[in-house]
Amino acid sequence: MTEVSSLTGRLLVAAPALTDPNFDRAVVLLLDHDEEGSLGVILNRPTPVGVGDILASWAGLTGEPDVVFQGGPVSLDSALGVAVIPGDEGPLGWRRVHGAIGLVDLETPPELLGPALGSLRIFAGYAGWGPGQLEGELNEGAWYVVESEPGDVSSPCPERLWRAVLRRQRSELAMIATYPDDPSLN
Repeated sequence: MTEVSSLTGRLLVAAPALTDPNFDRAVVLLLDHDEEGSLGVILNRPTPVGVGDILASWAGLTGEPDVVFQGGPVSLDSALGVAVIPGDEGPLGWRRVHGAIGLVDLETPPELLGPALGSLRIFAGYAGWGPGQLEGELNEGAWYVVESEPGDVSSPCPERLWRAVLRRQRSELAMIATYPDDPSLN
């Protein structure tokens, strides 16, 4: 078995040619990636459901927009909290994923985490890949892998995140940010 180089903490940015409607222009933060598979959340899929409607105790601790995001097509009835907490030590109830980005245990009383939070986003569901599945999609050119920034998790304009992440790249990827939504209209 070949060793898998971990992409945990990096972003998967959907290539324009990716035809799966679940991932059209998606920006996925990989929370876990190893030989057993991959798990991430889509950062740019806000829903109309307010955080207070399903997790009242966490409402007010999330940034704008204060809504639940669809983290992916898997387990839409489960919730994941992703938070940016600056500094070396995170509080009880938070597990570092990469840099200042980590997972929040939503069973932890919010008052324990609230003072430490730099930003928080709540996701319904997640995106998941079995062993070798993501590597296959990467080889097919379905995704671009780029570095994440803490601000990606809490972008106040999630509908612009796909273009913004591509535009900040120092390569030919920056040009892909201008790719039209519907190339047939060109």
